[in-house]
Amino acid sequence: MIPLVLVVLGFVALAGAAATLMSYGPRYRIGRLLSTTPTVTVADAVQLAAAGSPRYVRVDGRIDSPQDFPDENQRPLVFRRRRLEARTGQRWKVLDEQLEQVPFEVNEALDSIAIDGPALDEGLVVLPRESTGRAGEIRDRVPVAYPDRTTIRYRVEQLSAVEHATVLGVPVTGAGGAATMTRGLGRPLVITTLEIPEAMRVLAGGRRGRPILAVSLLAGGAGLLGIGVLWAIVQTVLAGGH
Repeated sequence: MIPLVLVVLGFVALAGAAATLMSYGPRYRIGRLLSTTPTVTVADAVQLAAAGSPRYVRVDGRIDSPQDFPDENQRPLVFRRRRLEARTGQRWKVLDEQLEQVPFEVNEALDSIAIDGPALDEGLVVLPRESTGRAGEIRDRVPVAYPDRTTIRYRVEQLSAVEHATVLGVPVTGAGGAATMTRGLGRPLVITTLEIPEAMRVLAGGRRGRPILAVSLLAGGAGLLGIGVLWAIVQTVLAGGH
């Protein structure tokens, strides 16, 4: 009886860990992809595109574009997304979005591969600039369906032509025959200008509670399952000996 209880508790703990991780929505999947996607050189990615061999890979290099545009601090940008969002439960709902982008690429030594900027959605992982307030403070920009005390945030995410980036995607032959990294194989185009540990913290919303809970539940669940199964085996062996 006791081994069965341990096994059941183990499954419950693992289910709780899965539910905790899934509560991050697409961010959990992006974090997992950042941790597991194989890295290739930009030259290798270009060869994959030319060969027509669809593979989801990671490349690293410096962002570059001859058409960059300046931000308010005169930094050369290639991508900027500005969103006005309202807090609804545990999620943020986009009320307005302004997007600016130019064609850009990632360079590694003498090799370069274009990035499909229009395919970039939830896969952008950068340190955002944010300001928060209440709907009543900007009533002219927020639908009347949101009460005055609804939490509102203005979020700016951008990529600069002076940054080093990690890109996850499928190399393909794009417009004009240029090798291009884009989404594919059921996976998103992901770009981050952060080191992977810092990107994980951004994806977790800067909160450590839920990731620690998930890890604890995973470890505890696996431990309970292991003990329960081992206990059951020992009981079976002992019973067979009699």
